[in-house]
This record gives sequence, structure tokens and C-alpha cells, in this order.
Amino acid sequence: MRLRTLLIWLAVVPTLAMGTQVTVTAERLLAQSDKLRSDVAAAEQVGAPLYTLMVDMQAERTATAARWAGNDGSEGELRARRDATDLAAAEFRRLAVDPSRSFAEVTRQLEKLPVHRQRADTRSGSADSTLAYYSEVIGKVIQVYQQEFSHAEDAELAQASRPVVSMLQATEMVAREDTVLALAGPSGELTFAGYDQFVSALGAQRYLHEALIVPHLTARDQRFYERVVGSSDWQTKTRIESAVLSGHKDIPSGIKLPADINGWSSAHSNFSVQMTTLNIDLARSVLARGEAKADELQTEVAWLIGGSAGGLLAVVIVVVLTTRSVLRRLKNLHERTVTVAEETLPDVVARLRRGQTVDPDALPAVSGDQDEVGRISDAFARAVAVSVDGHRELAAERHGFGLFASGIASRTGNLVSRQLSLTEDLQDTFGHDEALLAELMRADQLTVGMRRQIENLLILAGGEVPDPHTEPMRVADLLREAAAEVEDFRRIERQALDETSVEPGAVSQISHLLAELLDNATRFSPPKSKVVIRAELVTDGLSVEIEDRGPRVSPERYEEMNGRLHEAPPYSVLAQNAHRLGLFVVGHLADQLRATVTLRRSVYGGTSAVVILPRQLLVTTDPQAPREIEPQARVLELLPAPAPAPAPAPALALAAPAPSRPAERGPEPAVAPDPEPEPVVRTSAGLPSRRAKTPAAVPAPAPAAVPALVPAPAVRPALPERVPQTHIAEQLREPRAQETVVRPDTATPEEVADAWADYEQGTQTVEEELRRDQP
Repeated sequence: MRLRTLLIWLAVVPTLAMGTQVTVTAERLLAQSDKLRSDVAAAEQVGAPLYTLMVDMQAERTATAARWAGNDGSEGELRARRDATDLAAAEFRRLAVDPSRSFAEVTRQLEKLPVHRQRADTRSGSADSTLAYYSEVIGKVIQVYQQEFSHAEDAELAQASRPVVSMLQATEMVAREDTVLALAGPSGELTFAGYDQFVSALGAQRYLHEALIVPHLTARDQRFYERVVGSSDWQTKTRIESAVLSGHKDIPSGIKLPADINGWSSAHSNFSVQMTTLNIDLARSVLARGEAKADELQTEVAWLIGGSAGGLLAVVIVVVLTTRSVLRRLKNLHERTVTVAEETLPDVVARLRRGQTVDPDALPAVSGDQDEVGRISDAFARAVAVSVDGHRELAAERHGFGLFASGIASRTGNLVSRQLSLTEDLQDTFGHDEALLAELMRADQLTVGMRRQIENLLILAGGEVPDPHTEPMRVADLLREAAAEVEDFRRIERQALDETSVEPGAVSQISHLLAELLDNATRFSPPKSKVVIRAELVTDGLSVEIEDRGPRVSPERYEEMNGRLHEAPPYSVLAQNAHRLGLFVVGHLADQLRATVTLRRSVYGGTSAVVILPRQLLVTTDPQAPREIEPQARVLELLPAPAPAPAPAPALALAAPAPSRPAERGPEPAVAPDPEPEPVVRTSAGLPSRRAKTPAAVPAPAPAAVPALVPAPAVRPALPERVPQTHIAEQLREPRAQETVVRPDTATPEEVADAWADYEQGTQTVEEELRRDQP
């Protein structure tokens, strides 16, 4: 899971939890508000008819008791009270239609009202059972009030509604007292059960007033209550209650009430109206509080939703900003890491490999941040520092090994140079022996190849090829010098221009580069095939193309070889490709010369190597300047150009040993011979090197008369002067045949078989090397 997703979930989960909690709380508060409004609406709609029903039932009960006791005029009063009760019951039934309310119990009790009225009219049964029915209905009404309008969910409203229910109960207790006194009738006698009901009702109403009504009244209601209880009617009520309790007489049938209870009815009618007013005010106060509480709950829900929404918005903003900040820092860390990994570290490693210093500011530094992202950045900086230190140590070891290898290569190169000098001395001394001269030439060529391999080691070790040249070299001479480094130089065909030369400081490097490519071309092509090297000026500089007739190479193989030409490999890669170090050497030299080397398939099916030398390495050749063939040039064409034989006896000259000009010999007389043959310039090894077609005039003394068959002196004279064409074999003195002349094939079958064997051996060698290169 992505870090962005984790951060989002980290914000979403608390937000969802908080939103769920707010939703549940808001729903609960809204439900409580709706309940309050529903109670207020029900109280306003049903409360008044229900209270009216309760009052009418109390009045009908008192009238029924008076009718049962035989009071005068009680029949008309009872009929009026029954009509009022019927109207109140009908109104209650019309409004109490909500099945979820507890009004059904009152309605069910009202259905029994006709039966109990009939019993009262016929006086069947006892008066207590009939009056108990009325008390039960009134109790159900009070219970409805207590269940529906007490607001038990809200403590404040429950506290405010408690005096209302208590006031209803107290009113009922006073109404029961009134019923008991009406049941005494004109005789003023009560049964013991009736007297107990009076005492119980009196005690209950006094307790309700003192404990549950007065302590919970508001200041305004308290003042109104005090006016009621301080009225003369309430005082009359209190006096009659006390007289009943203390002034009654016991008789055999029950209790005889005192005679001063006659003022009860008028007093009860007056203070009951006042108590009803107080009760209605208390109920309206509770309803108003309920409505206000519902509004407060809705306001609280609005504030809760608004505050929660603001809090959630703040949380979302903080989470978004925090997430963006963290992700931005992580993105910056990732970009810096990628930059260090893809740009900085490779550049640092490349600089260390080249032996250059590394600027510490280029590497990420430890900032010492204490947060997690900063610690990760510091950890990466430490890892980079450890990596760079490791590469620095490896570069130091590589540099040290390069110095070690360069030292060995330099010392070995000195030995090879001394060996070349020794070979040249041997050629000068024993050049009269054709067989020995051929072997010396072979040894000289192998030594030159050995020196080139040592120079390869020096180049790969980071050293530089010594360049003794001080003057620019013509491109044609440069190609000749490069071809002379190759063992199979006879197969190389050169096509060059003379109007361009190369800077002296780059001659040895270019010659070595071309020699490696030519050696590679001759080794990987059939033994009898030609290798063509041509040079010409192009837009970017000088183009040198080497084309062979070797085997086909796949495009993937060309891509791999071109990669070797453009990348400096570590020593482990060099060790794995020890038999193919030439391409790496070419790559090193091309990098030093800022040249480009590309291998591709030629039109003949072989390989074509294209070298582009930059114009900075080229100079214009002075056509009047004499041509100087470098000492390292090998024999490219052993046969000299066609020219007439010299006048002196050639047979003696060919047979003569390496001559040395005696000190006592005087100058030869000047002879004006026919046109001079083309001079053959000797190398430091004593091998002839062919000049161009228009060489500059080189003065050459005429050969002195040498006695035939005179052995060479035992000791070489100081500073011997060599005479052209006196050391070469007889076959080499003959004029070279024109290339356009087709000679008859005079090869014997044995020579043809040997040539074919050489071709097969070369092909097998190429195939074996290609198999070794396969992964």
C-alpha cells in the first residue's frame, strides 16, 4: 500500500468515527426534540380535554355519592354532571387517536361508565365499589399525565413537571375528601371504611402539598400558591378537616361527623377553581419549557453539526496539508536520491576512476534533522558517503595498480626497445646472410608486436604512449607506420592523401589505434584476403576506414563491440576479455583523442571500422617540405620501385657483407649515371621502407669498389654508414613487376596445398575466437 493511501486512511478513519459519533448524537438530540414537541403538541391537544374529563369525573363521583346518600336536589346535579362528563369523554375519544400513546387505557375504562351509572341509579351493590370505579378512572388519567408529560428523558423538564403531577394527585385527594363527606349525607354518618378513606386522602394531600408541590414551585407560582392557601376558603377546608379528625364520634354503625362541616361544599368549590388555575399555569409552564427545550436541542444539534463540520473541515485541511508536506518532502528526497544515484554518484565514480578529486559539496550532507524524513535523508547521505569512500578506496587501489602496471610496462618496454636495438645491430652486422636476415626480420616484427602489447598494457593502466615525434606526419606515412606494426602487413592495402598531416603530439596514439584495428582485421579475415585502409577528409575531420573480408557478425555482436569502444571497463571485465583487449585499447585511445570509432558490417560481408579524427589534430602539409619516414616504419612493400640497376657490380654488392666505410678511403670520383633508382630509406632495424612516388632528393654516395669475398671486419667501425640496397637479398634487388601485369601461376601443388592449409588454419582460429566470445 502506498504511503499516500496510508496517510489518507489515517485521516479518513478518525474523520469517519467522529462523523458517526456526531451523527448518532445529532439523531438522539433531534429525536428528543421531536419527542418534546410531540408531547407539547399532545398536551396542547389532548391535555386540556383529559384534564376536563378528570375534573368532570370527580364532580360526577361526588354527585353520585350525594345521590346515594339521599341529599336533596342531588338527582338534578347528578344529571348535569353526567352530561358534562359525557361531553368531555366524547372530546377525549375524538382527539386521543394516536395508538402509540397510553390513552387507550382511559378509553377502555370509560366504556364501563354506563354500567356503573346504572348500578348507582339502582343502588345495586355497595357505594364503595361504585365510587371506586370513578377513582380508578381518575387514577388512570393521572397516570397518563405522569407517563406522557413527565419528560423522564430530560431531568430539567422532569423536575418542572413533577409539581404538575403532584398537584393533580393532591387535587384528586381533596376531591376524594369531598366525595366521602358527600357520602355522609344529611345524617353525617360514615362507615369505618369511609372514615379511613377520608383520613388517607387528607394525609396524602397534605404530604403532596408539603413535600412535592411547595418545594418545586417557582417564585411566581409560589406566590400564587400562598394566596390560595391563605384564602378563607382554604382555611375553612383546613378547619373542617381538623374537626373531622378530632371532633367525630364513634357510633355502632361507624363515625358521626361534627355538625360544622356544612361549609365544605362552598369552600371546596372556590379553592378548587383556584387550584385548577394554578395547575393549568404549572402545566402551561411545563409546556413552554418543553417547547423551549426542543428549540434548544435543535439549536444544539445545529451547533453540533456546524462545529463538527468545521472540525472535520479543519481536520481534512490539516491532513491534506500534512500529507502534501510529507509527500512533497518525500518526493524531494526521492528526486535528490535519484539525482545522486543517476548523476552525482556516476560522475563521482568516473572522476575517482580518472584519479580526479571530488568536491565534498557535490555529495549530500548530513543535516541533523530530527524528523523521520530528515533522518532518512541523513541515513541516505551516510550511505552515499560510505559508498563514495569505498569507491575512493577502489579508485586508489585501481590507480595504484595502474601505476604498478605502468611501471612494469615501462620497464618491460625499455627491455623491448633494447631488444629492438640489438636486433637492428644484428641486422647491420649479419645482414649478408640471407637466411639469418630473414629470421632477424621475423624476430624484429615479433618484437614490435610485443612492444605494442606492452603499450596496450600501459594504455589500459592509465599511462600514455611515449611520442618521440616533433614534426607533423603525412597521413600516408602515418598509415604506413600503423601498417608496419602488424605482423601480416603484406596483406594491407593503403589508400591515403598527402596534402594532410597529423599533429606530432597525436602521431603515436593514432598510429597505435590504427595498428590495433589493422591487427584485428588481419587476424579475423582469411589469410589470402586483402585488408584495405583508406583515409579522406570529411566534414568532421579525417575519416579513416579499415575494411576486411572477415566472417559475418550479428548486429548484437556489433552493438557489444561498439560498447567496448565507448566505455572504460573495470579490471574484472578486462580479465574476462583478456583475449580481446584490442577494442578496449582502441576505446581508451579514441577517448584521449576525442575521436569516434564505429564498427559495422561492410558491403563485402566483413567488418568495416570507421575512425573519425577531429580537425584539431590535422594540419595542412607543406608541399615543399621533405618527407621523413619515421624509424619505426616497417617494410610494407619489400620490392623497390622499378629502376635501372646501378652501375657498380651488383653481384658483388649483393654477396658482400654489411659494408663499413674505411677511414682511409678517399672520396669517390663523381659519376653522372643514368637516372637514380628510387632510394630505399632504412629503419632503425635496418629494414627498407619504400618512399612515395615523388621523394625529395636524397644525396647518396656511389658504392665503393669492394674486393670480392672480403670477410667483414671483426670489430665494427664507429658510426658506420649504410649503403642502399647492399643488405637486401638478391630477390629483392630485382625491379618490382607492375601490378597490372598478370603473371602465370607457377605455384607447385605443394605450395597450393600449403596455402590452403594456411587458409583453413586461419578460418579455424577465427571460429574458435568467436566461440569464446559467445555467452
